[in-house]
Amino acid sequence: MNKTGHHMLILLNALITIVVLLRVLLRPHRDPSSRVAWIVVILAIPVVGIIVYVLLGETNIGRKRSERLQKVMAGIPDVKNIPGWDADENKPTLSARHKPLFKVGESISGYQAVSGNQAHLMDDSNAAIDSMVIDIDNAEDHVHLLFYIWMPDNNGSKVAKALIRAVNRGVTCRAMVDDIGSQLLIKSPLWKELQTAGVKLCRVLKVGNPILRILNGRIDLRNHRKILVIDNQLTYCGSQNCADPEFLTKAKYAPWVDVVVRLTGPIVRENQHLFATDWMTYNNEDISDILLQPLAKIEAGFAAQVIASGPTARYSAVPDTFQTVIYSARNELFITTPYYVPVESLQAAICAAGNRGVKTSIIFPALNDDFAVGATCRSYYEELLASGVNIYEYQPGILHAKTMTVDGEITLIGSANMDRRSFDLNYENNMLICDDDLTKQMRERQQEFLASCRQITSQEVAAWSWRRRLWNNTLAIVGPVL
Repeated sequence: MNKTGHHMLILLNALITIVVLLRVLLRPHRDPSSRVAWIVVILAIPVVGIIVYVLLGETNIGRKRSERLQKVMAGIPDVKNIPGWDADENKPTLSARHKPLFKVGESISGYQAVSGNQAHLMDDSNAAIDSMVIDIDNAEDHVHLLFYIWMPDNNGSKVAKALIRAVNRGVTCRAMVDDIGSQLLIKSPLWKELQTAGVKLCRVLKVGNPILRILNGRIDLRNHRKILVIDNQLTYCGSQNCADPEFLTKAKYAPWVDVVVRLTGPIVRENQHLFATDWMTYNNEDISDILLQPLAKIEAGFAAQVIASGPTARYSAVPDTFQTVIYSARNELFITTPYYVPVESLQAAICAAGNRGVKTSIIFPALNDDFAVGATCRSYYEELLASGVNIYEYQPGILHAKTMTVDGEITLIGSANMDRRSFDLNYENNMLICDDDLTKQMRERQQEFLASCRQITSQEVAAWSWRRRLWNNTLAIVGPVL
């Protein structure tokens, strides 16, 4: 290549870099730290940084998928159309302090707070799977299941066999899995066995040919939800995937410790509606008739709300949910999350809780299965501790539970982590619950976790070497990219 050609390439690269940087700066709904992170990547890694941004820098689910989702959302029956939904018993009585929490959730996915719900906190991961299997074995009409990760291991096989038994006795079973998260199941004989038995299967966000897939939306968008609905009568919500706690693909981090709640009442119909939205987006089968089955008689119970989020939900949905609940705390705030790569406003909300005298505690895993996320998380310790937040690290394995309790009254549980992936890239499902009894049980479970934790002190963090601080803080700069 002659000198002129070389200069032209340099000029072309400079122009492309400027155009991409302008896109980073002008793109709507991007917080400043995210813009800075991408600018650092683009400038620090010439050419490669631009390619990475083009592939992973923007949230795009693809035109066809977006149009399909919009069509489904426009045509699917609203939960408000369920016969009996407008009954007075279904309308919760919330305090002035709690109403705004549920209004935020409603602004995200449209589901309102509903009363008349009951819940049972599962003892542990294996107990949750066993309970699901029993409920599937007792199903009479339909079973709807969605998992991000479904493994062909002991627990995964238990659930699969229960679905096959249900189909054999005439129950309609529909099961969705994320195409990346459940690759081991999809490639296993168990997947074919389910298909042969007559279970209706669906792979969500298929990857297919990676090169062609890039042309149809961002490749790393994932459906991270965990939903089980049976006969419109019961549902499950929590952090657990359909797998053994030993989680063989990442066995050195085991056990994976989760929290799952089994619920009955009108809240089931909101989870059903969410499942149906996903199912009808990725299938041609219209299951609206199931959504419009009359609501069963409403018993006394607590108020709850499904909060669904994802790349197609409104911007900052997950951080807004967390922050609103955090700011409502007056006396005590307790959080468990395996992954912590917060936006600045979320970090500020937790620090503000500590600074205003709320007893604030948070548990992270001592050993994170993602080294970059683990280091980024620790970069926030100093500020949290200075604000009076109690930090604990869970020692035996990965505390995978995503829970928040406030003042013995409010529980937030679900699939969403406190990281940028859950904020921007994953489809998530959480549940906001206003109930003293369940929150007491959840708080007791959180206290049990503390017995296996080591508290982190300000003195310990202050003694970290400059190399460790440099590592943590450097990774935190590119946290939004992670």
